[in-house]
Amino acid sequence: MEERRRVVVTGAGAITPVGKSVSEMWENLLKGKNGIAPITLFDATEYKATLAAEVKDFDPLQYMKKLEAVRSDRNTQFAVAAAQEALADSGIAGSVDPERFAVYLGAGIGGIRTLEEEHMKLIKKGPDRVSSLFVPMMIANMAAGTLAIRYNCKGPSMPAVTACASGSNAIGEAARLIRHGYADAVISGGTEAAICPIAVAGFSNMLALSQAHDPDEASLPFDKRRSGFVMGEGAVILVLEEYRHAKERGAKIYGEVCGYGVTCDAYHMTALNPDGSGGARAMKEAMEEAGYIDEDVVYINAHGTGTPMNDSTETLAIKEAFGDEAARRAYISSTKSMTGHMLGAAGAVEALVCLLALRDKMIPPTINLKETDPSCDLAYTPLKAVKASPTLALSNSFGFGGHNACLAMREVRS
Repeated sequence: MEERRRVVVTGAGAITPVGKSVSEMWENLLKGKNGIAPITLFDATEYKATLAAEVKDFDPLQYMKKLEAVRSDRNTQFAVAAAQEALADSGIAGSVDPERFAVYLGAGIGGIRTLEEEHMKLIKKGPDRVSSLFVPMMIANMAAGTLAIRYNCKGPSMPAVTACASGSNAIGEAARLIRHGYADAVISGGTEAAICPIAVAGFSNMLALSQAHDPDEASLPFDKRRSGFVMGEGAVILVLEEYRHAKERGAKIYGEVCGYGVTCDAYHMTALNPDGSGGARAMKEAMEEAGYIDEDVVYINAHGTGTPMNDSTETLAIKEAFGDEAARRAYISSTKSMTGHMLGAAGAVEALVCLLALRDKMIPPTINLKETDPSCDLAYTPLKAVKASPTLALSNSFGFGGHNACLAMREVRS
């Protein structure tokens, strides 16, 4: 019987509201730094939601030529920046057959800023003033396509567009691509840049966003005061690689993607099934593939959006997946309390957090979790990071449309 192909992560890059590199992001998450502040990307004075987790002082010209930057939406610029760090970190250049090198990238919305800007030109100045590059800048696959062009990836190049589960689905499907022999390495992760007037208005009017004015009272996962999520932006890119390929070239290895569960609630456009069954099945699938045992010390990076329904339903899902006793032993946190909800990039940043938690034996906190909700009664690591020695890390992502994804990761075992 042919040996099962294993998938490891050999490079990482991050552009986030709490740091524009992996090391800066991780240091700030462990410190409990809040990346949420008043919106500066547009005048939000008259908006219901006035806070967001923006990537501050981002200069695309540090990562790409001016002409390329002008022709790229902000979400693609983020992806290029994070990929530059990830590819340098991995040292993979020149070691993969281009036809065995792929790109799977999550993008929940894509170039919505470009869409808004060009639509305003259409309304104010007429059809002749709409950019000839509007379509390629706007479409959700262009970040993936840009990375494929930049790094000569001639294997599959595809976006995962599953709302807030996009980043996790991209990584999970990339792992399957390697595991089943279709690629030796995949540039994966997620990117998003949707902090713009139309997106903030839309999410606000569906009552999804927090309307708090104090950044420390806005993104409150699992707290009884929670009233909605806070929009974030950014990108995280991971280099996934077949284990033997990585070992043969002496690559540094962050950890192993050893399980992936993906399900659909088939229930509602925007609401989770209140029994948590879809999320629980995704977790069970990932745990089974990862070889979960009762002795595992588990860290769960929760989807943890800070919306009233999500957090209580995710709590039910965790209990269903593990059983009540084991669920109460698990370390859980929501880093969205600091990064906001990075939408299509959320699953990617949270997968990276899981890998770093395994590596450094540290559980990042859920900041500002001060008032316990009886419906959220598990160990959510309130306020401060804690030392621990997890042997298995799970990252949950749930998206509009009923999409559920769970990634399972371990340290590499020979």
